[in-house]
This record gives sequence, C-alpha cells and structure tokens, in this order.
Amino acid sequence: MRFDIPEDKTLVYTMTMPIRWGDMDVMGHVNNTIYFRFMEIIRLEWLRETGVPANPEGLGPVIVNAFCNFQTELRYPGEVLARLYTTDVGRSSFDTYTLLSRTDDPDTIYASGGSRVVWVDFPRRKSAPLPDMLRELLTASARA
Repeated sequence: MRFDIPEDKTLVYTMTMPIRWGDMDVMGHVNNTIYFRFMEIIRLEWLRETGVPANPEGLGPVIVNAFCNFQTELRYPGEVLARLYTTDVGRSSFDTYTLLSRTDDPDTIYASGGSRVVWVDFPRRKSAPLPDMLRELLTASARA
C-alpha cells in the first residue's frame, strides 16, 4: 500500500540530521523505524520553534496516524535533509508530510511520510481547538 503526498501543501520547516551508525540494521541500511524517528524529530522541532510545544498537564499534539513510503535506502554515513509540509487545517487537527533526502543528493526523495496531528486537552482526553497562534501560522503559511 502506498500513500500519496498531496501537491497542495505548504513547506513550513527544513532541517538536517546525521545518519548514525546505530541507525543501520543487519541489511546495512537505515532501519525502517528510524525513518519515523526522523519525521518525529522534524515535527517536534518545528512545533518547539513555533512556541507551542506539548504540555502534558494541559494541551498539546497527538499523532493519530502515521505512514511512510520507502523509495530508496538511506545508508551511513551521511546527513538527512528533512522537509516538513502542512495541509488540511481543521478545528483541532492538521496534516503533516515529510520528504526525506540526503544533503549530498537533495533532489532524490528517499522516503516520504505523513501524519494527522490532533490537538488534545490531556486532562480531559478530548480533542481541543488548535491554539490561535498555531492556527494563524498554519493558515498564513498556506496563503503565502
């Protein structure tokens, strides 16, 4: 099964991450779980930089689904170039998509993935409206 990455998406964040020796599996390439870790890292760094990090005592993001399409193998050594996109902003949710390349081969997509992020009131265990600041950031980025 393959999931399509939408054309109508907004680039919101870019970062690089090292491929570590410990990221490799017995087959000599980056283990599939590490691709999800790369996507988690860029998503959390972007949220931290926006000023709306998770607050376990109050409100914050929860991933309700995630996927990864593996196109070609990442191998050590090297650096991953991760690009985070957002789309489909709703009352309490939005979608993220990540494209993973190598810094020495930025035009080749090694993997693409995405997730649905839902803003949650943790004490109530219910979805909550996106913070105004985050909603404004997401919708302003989409208009740019």
